[in-house]
Amino acid sequence: MPSASTAAELEVQGGRLVVSGMLDGTMVKEFTEQLGSGTIHTVVFEDSFGGTAEAAGAFADAIRASGVQTEVRGQCMAACAYAFLAGKTHRFGYGLQVNGILLPVAQRPSAAELAVRWRGDDAHKTLAEFTPTSAKPVEASAPPAKDSSRDNWQPDHGVLFTASPTLFGRVYNTYYCDGTQGRDFSKCERLADADPYKLGVLTP
Repeated sequence: MPSASTAAELEVQGGRLVVSGMLDGTMVKEFTEQLGSGTIHTVVFEDSFGGTAEAAGAFADAIRASGVQTEVRGQCMAACAYAFLAGKTHRFGYGLQVNGILLPVAQRPSAAELAVRWRGDDAHKTLAEFTPTSAKPVEASAPPAKDSSRDNWQPDHGVLFTASPTLFGRVYNTYYCDGTQGRDFSKCERLADADPYKLGVLTP
């Protein structure tokens, strides 16, 4: 995890709760309390570049329990992407920015695996790939893990879905990134027939 990365920050904007920075567990309690207030209808993840599997599970549990929608503005990687999928609906935000979401994978998925991997109520079970088999389920109130080395995922390794604005609407592309490219996602392998709407990563 890059040392320059900032911890998660929360900002309430009307009925929207904007989350930025790393999901490292420092804001889990406050995040859960905000969603429990009943005044938030959408969680917006904005330029969140990863975090720990434990924190991702805690954020996702709180989102799922409150039934809110989720949205991405800018980049949402690994831990952020996992929490994003817990929304009742999960969408890319509007605007002129390029939106991207990188969903962690342990290895390159086949076309058949992609088709079912993030669909339906079982989507959250993919987190099991990235936590020790002896780990207990993460509760929303769990404190942040002190040893992030327990997490098996790499922030830049996964399937990357992007949406770029054009004069004629947004262009969607999907890539497999093996982690060696760092933040230069132009080096990732482009995947054909991986529409994020068809795969359940984005909801209409």
